[in-house]
Amino acid sequence: KERPPNLSCLADTTPDSGNRSGSSAGPEGGQAHLSVFSVLVLTLLAMLVVATFLWNGLVLATILRVRSFHRVPHNLVASMAVSDVMVAALVMPLSLVHELSGRRWRLGRSLCQVWISFDVLCCTASIWNVTAIALDRYWSITRHLEYTLRARRRVSNLMIALTWALSAFISLAPLLFGWGETYSEDSEECQVSREPSYTIFSTFGAFYLPLCVVLFVYWKIYKAAKFRIGSHKSNSITPITPEALEVKEAAQQPQMVFTVRHATVTFQTDGETWREQKEKKAALMVGILIGVFVLCWIPFFITELINPLCSCDIPPIWKSIFLWLGYSNSFFNPLIYTAFNKNYNNAFRNLFFRQQ
Repeated sequence: KERPPNLSCLADTTPDSGNRSGSSAGPEGGQAHLSVFSVLVLTLLAMLVVATFLWNGLVLATILRVRSFHRVPHNLVASMAVSDVMVAALVMPLSLVHELSGRRWRLGRSLCQVWISFDVLCCTASIWNVTAIALDRYWSITRHLEYTLRARRRVSNLMIALTWALSAFISLAPLLFGWGETYSEDSEECQVSREPSYTIFSTFGAFYLPLCVVLFVYWKIYKAAKFRIGSHKSNSITPITPEALEVKEAAQQPQMVFTVRHATVTFQTDGETWREQKEKKAALMVGILIGVFVLCWIPFFITELINPLCSCDIPPIWKSIFLWLGYSNSFFNPLIYTAFNKNYNNAFRNLFFRQQ
């Protein structure tokens, strides 16, 4: 009896219950269990695809409709949303079909090359857009005097152009230079080129280099925030004589004390300025964005680098898990950024109320 269509990872890890003798469940029972689990997994993946597309589309629509968002850093967020919505629209559906077919490609060479090219292009652009946002936050926190609005706009546009140019070069290199093969008709395989030299080039260009950049950036942001907290002390001013003043550091909360003859006036100030609160919130957002990015993509790129360079055979189920974990980063990106920005939350509410 033939098995119903299911994910290859499930088929590879589920024993054939028909070969068991004396089993009370029988072959039909095992097949039913396999089918229910497959449908559950496919439903969750399909929901991930739809949610990723809708959420990133909502961010793009908000940026286009709200005039105040037509500036830095929202252009970087728009670039990230474009890459993520392309992942949801052009990459994830065909990847789901690939899983349904038992990780076999039956849609021809041309569509395979298009799918692989968009896969590498969109995922690489999404990763580098996260890096660009981290760099923009780093410069705005540590160099806010030199990093003026005009300089910020020019630098952000340059980073967006470089992001998409580098991503396009990495994705099209196998087609332009014959750098390995993506499609095998005999084995019905469609995957990123396994040429070792291209594997090293693509993984370092698409992940390991931006990983080093974002880790360095967050380390610098953390050091800058720690330095500001350590140096954030206020002064109390107390005269020894009516003609002289002595400056003493306040022991606890910041305050300024002015003594004139026998009268004393104390001004109590807040512990943090508006800029310091804003910088702390931006540093927290960048930290969570980077942390989720690393957790989502590092398992996939470790296996992607090791597998072609050695004789290791990674089980299909883990390939699928690591791949879709990386795709899920496109779902988390807009959630993380908008969660730390009240302007987006207000814009979302206004957008829905107007439509109603």
